[in-house]
Amino acid sequence: MPSIHDVAALARVSIKTVSRVVNQAPNVSEELRERVTAAIRQLGYRPNQSARRLAGGRSFMIAFLYNNPAPSYNGGIQSGAANRCRDLGYHLVVEPMPLTGEERFAILDRLVAALRPDGVFLVPPLSDDAQLLQRLSELKLPCARIAGSVMAESFNIPTPERAAGRMIADHLIGLGHRRIGVITPPASHKAAMQRVEGFRDGMAAANLPPEESLFVEGAFDFESGIKAGGHLLSRGERPTAIFATNDDMALGTLTVAHRLKLRVPEDLSVVGFDDTPAGLTAWPPLTTVSQPLEAMGSAVIDALAGGSADAPHFTFRLVQRDSSGPAPAGA
Repeated sequence: MPSIHDVAALARVSIKTVSRVVNQAPNVSEELRERVTAAIRQLGYRPNQSARRLAGGRSFMIAFLYNNPAPSYNGGIQSGAANRCRDLGYHLVVEPMPLTGEERFAILDRLVAALRPDGVFLVPPLSDDAQLLQRLSELKLPCARIAGSVMAESFNIPTPERAAGRMIADHLIGLGHRRIGVITPPASHKAAMQRVEGFRDGMAAANLPPEESLFVEGAFDFESGIKAGGHLLSRGERPTAIFATNDDMALGTLTVAHRLKLRVPEDLSVVGFDDTPAGLTAWPPLTTVSQPLEAMGSAVIDALAGGSADAPHFTFRLVQRDSSGPAPAGA
């Protein structure tokens, strides 16, 4: 196996320079970094992780903690994070965690004791768990969050949830819909609740007073979409459109509509959120909001492993497909 000495000899630099490049240290010129990187590729050199840990006091592991029932959301974030970890010489550890109770602290303590990760990142709703954030601070464990809304001493990447909710309202109202049902997220998902607030903003701008009975809470899964969609569509005066605050619930609503022999979008428009693969293969394909999940996952790794200090700003976009259309005549 090639050694660090072989890399240094081929790149015509010192062993210390090779070490600095391998460990992503600053203050290495781009020319030297490229020479060392080229030598590493040519030789197929693999750094000794144990030596790296001892030399830098790091584990080269980052933990992804989540409690989100939407698998496509978690999968997109995880894919971007894992790929960026690979680029930077780190490994990603994935750990599901309860939303409440003392067990989540026991899980965290075991994780830290066993692996001593160099950082942790959280996605909603854990990114708003004030007690968990406080425990991470007490452990002096660097933390990065996506869409956190509570104040905490951690890196946070904001997401335009409210603007996206307004975008959906504008889309449906622009199609002539006035009686619109909304399947809301669980109250613990503060980021996703901003989607509902944005939707209300759009209704207010169109001088449409919200009918509170048309706002039904879901659980961010397919089954709750069936339940909430069934509730909305069993009304005497049913909505002409339903906005479900994630795709899984929107797909549940589509299932109910098909069971009731409702035509989508002629009788009912359905809009989701997250742009999951299942939404594209549904019938009809689902109108939804696309988030750059992989880029978001990569960004939190840059914050924890790459030392990025500035929070990037991401844009969500409306993906118009065949599940939304003009309101029925006379509605």
